[in-house]
Amino acid sequence: MRSFRSLIERQIAKARASGGLAGLKGEGAPLPDRPVETGEQAAVSTAMRIMAEAGVVPEEFTLKTQLDAARKAYAAAPDANTRKAAMAKLADLEMRYEIAREARRKFMS
Repeated sequence: MRSFRSLIERQIAKARASGGLAGLKGEGAPLPDRPVETGEQAAVSTAMRIMAEAGVVPEEFTLKTQLDAARKAYAAAPDANTRKAAMAKLADLEMRYEIAREARRKFMS
């Protein structure tokens, strides 16, 4: 463990000396306050932050947005046939959303 730490320190010193750490986003600013997280919370928040910084939206979030829109469409349906079609779409989206949530939980555990 100690040799690993000294290796890391040497790599940081080498990068600093060559200017590899200059001009990075947030340079000179204090680290943002983040709540102390443990276990699964830390893994999930780290994964979400990495995806957000990369501009990636998890399928679960996309499905949640579609699900909210489908609920509004169902509530605004003018007749029974339209409500029936909206309910079928709503049921499909709910199932896909729960599958995506379960997949994330299993992946993170």
